[in-house]
Amino acid sequence: MYVCPHDLMKLDKDGSETGHAMKAWNQEPEQCWECYACVKICPHNAIECRHYADVVPLGASVQPLRGTDSIMWTIRFRNGNMKRFKFPIRTTPEGSADPIAGKTANMDRSKLDDPKAMFTDDLHSCDMSQFVAG
Repeated sequence: MYVCPHDLMKLDKDGSETGHAMKAWNQEPEQCWECYACVKICPHNAIECRHYADVVPLGASVQPLRGTDSIMWTIRFRNGNMKRFKFPIRTTPEGSADPIAGKTANMDRSKLDDPKAMFTDDLHSCDMSQFVAG
């Protein structure tokens, strides 16, 4: 699944790994960055997670509900209380963002497949006047 920036989520299409067809799962939980990309994008709100202790107390769970222009976080506390917080997530209409708009004028697309084009062998110069000789 192309949701996780660390590529941890795996989709079991035929049910051979999880026993349930079309079920996604985290194949390496200890490698998770806790960015919540999978939680926020899940269309069935099936992923419930523990959040950081500085946001919610231990034992509480967090469930997001994503809309086209906002995301609502529902926090369920150990004692049964529930709070909801709604935040806007878009500044442009959904589907209209162009991540490379205005950046392609000087780009040589023929070099995109060449890994050496991203790096140089030259050493970068540094202004040494900011360092104290010791």
